[in-house]
Amino acid sequence: MHSENIERFSSCRGVSFEIKPHADPFAIQPPSASKRYWLPWGSNSKVVPAGPGGNLFARSMSRPSSHFCDVETDDEDDDIDTTLADIEEGTHEEYIHEKKVDELPLKVNPLPLPLPPAGSKRQQAKPKPHGSRLSVILLDQGLFTVYKRLFVVCIALNITSLVLAATGHFPYARNHAALFSIANIFALTLCRSEACLRVVFWLVVKLFGHSWVPIPIKTMITSLLQSLGGIHSGCGISSIAWLTYALVLTLKYRENTSPEIIGVASAILSLICLSSLAAFPLIRHLHHNVFERTHRFAGWSALALLWAFVLLTISYDPVTKSYTSDIGNRVIKQQELWFTVGITVLIIIPWITVRRVPVNITSPSGHAALIKFRGGVKAGILGRISPSPFSEWHAFGIISDGKDEHMMLAGAVGDFTKSLVANRPSHLWVRQVHFAGLPYLVNMYDRVLVVATGSGICVFLSFLLQPCAADVCVLWVTKNVEQNFGKEIKEWMSGHPKDKVIVHDTAILGRPNVSQMSVDTAKKWGAEVVIVTSNPEGSRDVVNACKAAGIPAFGPIWDS
Repeated sequence: MHSENIERFSSCRGVSFEIKPHADPFAIQPPSASKRYWLPWGSNSKVVPAGPGGNLFARSMSRPSSHFCDVETDDEDDDIDTTLADIEEGTHEEYIHEKKVDELPLKVNPLPLPLPPAGSKRQQAKPKPHGSRLSVILLDQGLFTVYKRLFVVCIALNITSLVLAATGHFPYARNHAALFSIANIFALTLCRSEACLRVVFWLVVKLFGHSWVPIPIKTMITSLLQSLGGIHSGCGISSIAWLTYALVLTLKYRENTSPEIIGVASAILSLICLSSLAAFPLIRHLHHNVFERTHRFAGWSALALLWAFVLLTISYDPVTKSYTSDIGNRVIKQQELWFTVGITVLIIIPWITVRRVPVNITSPSGHAALIKFRGGVKAGILGRISPSPFSEWHAFGIISDGKDEHMMLAGAVGDFTKSLVANRPSHLWVRQVHFAGLPYLVNMYDRVLVVATGSGICVFLSFLLQPCAADVCVLWVTKNVEQNFGKEIKEWMSGHPKDKVIVHDTAILGRPNVSQMSVDTAKKWGAEVVIVTSNPEGSRDVVNACKAAGIPAFGPIWDS
């Protein structure tokens, strides 16, 4: 028997991925034995009706996995019929399998699909240096990415204002330090509001999705929207700085406030610090479930205490050193109150749309689950599903023709995704407000090349199934399409012009140089931009190769 340890994973905005170092960024590794990591968060108390068989606080079935999609391409592994290691967006699953090689015979299904030009034959990728994907995620993205620039700008503006306030040059900020902390919390919540961002993405496409808009402006907007996590992180740290400053001032002039207000403010500061520490990249990399639940429940607790803080502050009279219920017009004039109302609304919106809905799940090969839901969805949209909504959520790209139904493709590699294949639940929890991400911005361009490996294709399939503003060319590198993904997806990929849909089946054509294929295809297609969904190294290499060739390119980033 053979077993190998897999490094735990990192995540970006509910998008998780396996951190498994290997030489080939597009390689699937053989499966190995599983280990469970679980912290007993939650209870069986039902806050909202769960319905028959519904469970809001079920034990988490997830372990870290991959949003970025690996592809089995190693020649030495060609005698193995592996499971899909291209995992859905947003699951938090870690998988360590153990199998005998001779128990996994190869099955090859030749496909009548458009393939690369005959002259390319079996394209071989150059060997990649061995390295940790954590370094790719955190370091290889560069020192001056848009994400990091936004983070630095946000921190710089807040620290400058704070220094001016502390030195007496910004009296308004000195007298309203807590307000600046609350305003930063509102800003970071706004950057993560999927409902608001859905509107922002829609407006951007409507305003800038015209042929006369220069490509540099479109790519600048794409970079900005993809990197809003930099503002989120910067505002989180800034809110801690402002609240600490407010507490220092309060303790200095404690005769003007009450012990209750100081205690509540200190508790809020502790919870925000705890939430920020849990979001530290190394913690998220090693213990994503701890991060997710700490962020959620510490955030909710801090919000409840924020309401207490605001109401106590409004009702406290420093002259009489007592609380009064006669607050009248003072409530309406308090900016802290309105920011708190805004934060509360933004947090509540996705939860009031949570529903337990019927689903139809099929498994093309036992290696993946195709989950079908009612109702059509626009191209480029993503959605979240959960077996127990207060425990875990998993984000997937949505496949839809925009008419009567939509579906998600989940590779069976973690506990949750394996349960979809083995148990096939009749109902799942969903957030009815779907969210927009990088794929949705395809609609802003005229000619686009989308590059996918493995199950990363799912979010791009909608562009083939329904009309969209952009003329899209699809380059898909995967293995055994029908065997691993099913006849339905194979048929969707068939029947298109060979220059519009290119499927490179590694079981037939061998390991490709995906970066070079992407550059060549983009030039031939005349693509204005390339959008890729692969594993971290694969996405980075394709993006870098395209940029070196003068072609704008984007792929998923850390904390996008």
